[in-house]
Amino acid sequence: VEKAEGQRPRTAVGRNEFLLFNQQLASITKAGVPLERGLRELAQDITSKSMRQLIEDIAGDLERGVPIEQAFGKREGSFPPLYGRILKAGVETGRLSEMLTSLNRHLELAGHTRRIVIEAVSYPLVILVLGAIIITGLFLLVIPQFESILSEMVGGRLPVLTLGMFALARHIIPFWIVVGIVLGVVIIVFAGFSSTPGGRRVKESLFLRLPVIGRLYRATVLSRMAEAMAVLIGAGCDIPEALRLGAVSSGSGLLVQDSDTVSQQVERGTNLLEAGHGMRILPRLFLYSIQLGAQRNELQDNLNSLGEMYADQARVGQSQLQTILLPGMIVGIGVLVAMAIVGMLLPIIQVVQSLSATG
Repeated sequence: VEKAEGQRPRTAVGRNEFLLFNQQLASITKAGVPLERGLRELAQDITSKSMRQLIEDIAGDLERGVPIEQAFGKREGSFPPLYGRILKAGVETGRLSEMLTSLNRHLELAGHTRRIVIEAVSYPLVILVLGAIIITGLFLLVIPQFESILSEMVGGRLPVLTLGMFALARHIIPFWIVVGIVLGVVIIVFAGFSSTPGGRRVKESLFLRLPVIGRLYRATVLSRMAEAMAVLIGAGCDIPEALRLGAVSSGSGLLVQDSDTVSQQVERGTNLLEAGHGMRILPRLFLYSIQLGAQRNELQDNLNSLGEMYADQARVGQSQLQTILLPGMIVGIGVLVAMAIVGMLLPIIQVVQSLSATG
């Protein structure tokens, strides 16, 4: 008997790698290739050994009769949340290719938003880091030398801002340690939120409260849901089931929660608009458009229009984010630097004013 080596935990699939895999899978399923065979074929063309093994393991599970949702659910740390349920919805409705293509559009839109945020934040962050290094050097080496001189110049009656600067100079290293600990705790907490459905809903709630990012996130997930529902309705799903599966395909836990509540009430005979009262993320306009489309036998067209409308809103939100974030961070950095400069100049100004008064 030999001791077996522990299997190394799977790491998450890279975003670009997943987008390519998802698009290739959409193309293969559109050509009518069975999912198990398609995954085997895709695995042969993937250069990453870990990704190839991951896909082959999933294909093996499917060939053994494991449901698709469970096959991907066992590896939820490697794929986006709810990906297995999205595939299940596509297989059940016979619209897997359309669902995968729609998912790719959603992920590309989300990736574009993420790039905008990173580009807008990176330049101010570089300035902030360089400024922090310079200010730290000044607070450690220069400002303490002026404390006794400035105190004598004004008779010990230093302005409050100047006293704050000297206090910060005496504790500059502990200050940065505390800042680093706080940032680390925030990152760990958010990573912990992402690991559970309840945590993801809490994180979504925080995002939705942010002024521009909240509207952008909401428009993005609603666009994804509307596009998926249009595909599902075209495949013959009824409205409650389309609401459930469309919300799942959006990747939003809050939207899944709202849609489940609305679907259950609609199945009990409640009017769609009444069922949607008080939802956290699902707007009444969305439900009203669905109800109107169903009455006029134009539901699929209405859902496609909704998807385009929310996609346009998301693009507008991206532009606003890019316009606001960069100047806002630069102004914030400028204010911090200005406070440090003014704090050191105030005692000198005070001395000059006193000399002018006595002269």
